[in-house]
Amino acid sequence: MVVQDRRGGGTVAVAMACGTGLAVGLLTSGCSQEGAAADDQEPSGRAAPAAAEVRSSADALVRAGSATVRTSMETASGGTRVAIRGTGGYDFATSTGRLRVVLPDPAGRPSGGHQPITEILAPGALYMKNRGAGVPADKWVRVATASLADGNLVTGGATDPLAAAELLRGARAVTYQGEEWLDGVRVRHYRGTTDIGAAAAAASPRSRPALIAAEDGFTTDEVPFDAYLDEAGRLRKVRQWFRFANGAPKGASVTSTTELSGFGTKVAVRLPDERDIYAGKIASPTA
Repeated sequence: MVVQDRRGGGTVAVAMACGTGLAVGLLTSGCSQEGAAADDQEPSGRAAPAAAEVRSSADALVRAGSATVRTSMETASGGTRVAIRGTGGYDFATSTGRLRVVLPDPAGRPSGGHQPITEILAPGALYMKNRGAGVPADKWVRVATASLADGNLVTGGATDPLAAAELLRGARAVTYQGEEWLDGVRVRHYRGTTDIGAAAAAASPRSRPALIAAEDGFTTDEVPFDAYLDEAGRLRKVRQWFRFANGAPKGASVTSTTELSGFGTKVAVRLPDERDIYAGKIASPTA
C-alpha cells in the first residue's frame, strides 16, 4: 500500500506493505483528545508542570541506559483492525536496538505464515532482515531514516523508542490524568498533543534528522499521545496517533504504542557487515 499525503502542493509517498511488515489503514477511533482538563496541570505534590515532565522523559531514558521493548502498530480498514507487534531491546546510550517484528496475515491473525522481520535500529539507519519483496533471506536491507517521508516513525512497523520519546519534546496542551498501575509499576498518566516541528528543534542530534524529515510526512504536525511515566520520570508506555491524507475524506491514521521495562538490561546490538547488505533491486511493495 502507498499512502500519499498532498501537502503544500507536493506529494509524499510512504510505502507501507502488509506483506513486508509495513501497513497503513483507516483508523476511525482513538485519535481524539477532546474533553481534557486545563493545559499543563501539575500532578499533586509535584513541582514540575505536566508538559515539562513529558518533555524530559527522553532524558530519563538516556540516564536509564537501556530497556526491553514491546511495540504495537495498529491500522484499520473497512472495520478490520490489524496490528504489527514487536519485541526486543534498546540501548539509549548508543541509540541502537533490535526488534523481532511479527506480521499478521490478511485476516489479521499474527504469524499468518509470514516470517518475522528482524529489525536493527541505529542512528540514521534502519536494517531489516526477512523483508521479502525479492530480498534474499540471508541479506539485510538498509534504509536511511532521514530519507523516509515519515522519518521512520511508522514505516518500519515499529517506532524507534528513542524517537518516540524525543517526539514528546514538542508536547503541549498536556493534562495529568492521574496515577495508574502498569505491569505492577505505579505510573503517572499524561495526555496531550506534541508538535513534530517543535520536537525536531528540541531533539538530540541523533534523533533530529529523522524528526525533521517527518515534518512533511503527515497531514498535520500535531500528534495526539498518551504517556505513562514512572517515579524516575522514565517513559513506561506511550501511544501516539499519526494521520495521513490518503485521499480519503477522513484521512488515514496509524496508532503506534511503545512499552518499556527492564531498565538496565544489557542489550547487545551488532550492525550487519557490509557484505551482508543487499545491494540489488527491491521489488515495489504492494498491499
